[in-house]
Amino acid sequence: MTYTITDLANEFGITHRALRFYEEKGLIEPERRGQTRIYSHRDRARIRLIVNGRDVGLTLYEIRQILDAYNKDDLTEQNRLAAQFFRKRLDAVKEQRRLVDNQIVRLEEACERFGGEAIKASAPRPRRADAELRTGTH
Repeated sequence: MTYTITDLANEFGITHRALRFYEEKGLIEPERRGQTRIYSHRDRARIRLIVNGRDVGLTLYEIRQILDAYNKDDLTEQNRLAAQFFRKRLDAVKEQRRLVDNQIVRLEEACERFGGEAIKASAPRPRRADAELRTGTH
């Protein structure tokens, strides 16, 4: 079975440009008939992996490594790489959540302090030992 660029763009909720970009990067290799791209079942499976990988925050470099392991018909290596990248991403997301949870607590405390009353200056809070220095960018 073959697919058009429109078929796959609609199925995966991505743009034609995204599919052409993945082709430019060598992640998929559709057949060409004149100016028309014809995608195979293999291309479709690779696009699914690309989209799923992007949805969980993997980089295209990481996705390429997983796809390259698939090219070698080494499912064990592909699974090992995927699990490694997923664990790395999971750790990063958990750290982001920790930072967001800390911001929520601080904002809730501020709302309680300032809740409906005139804002009063308060003494600076002591810095926690684990607090990070601010760089001025967020």
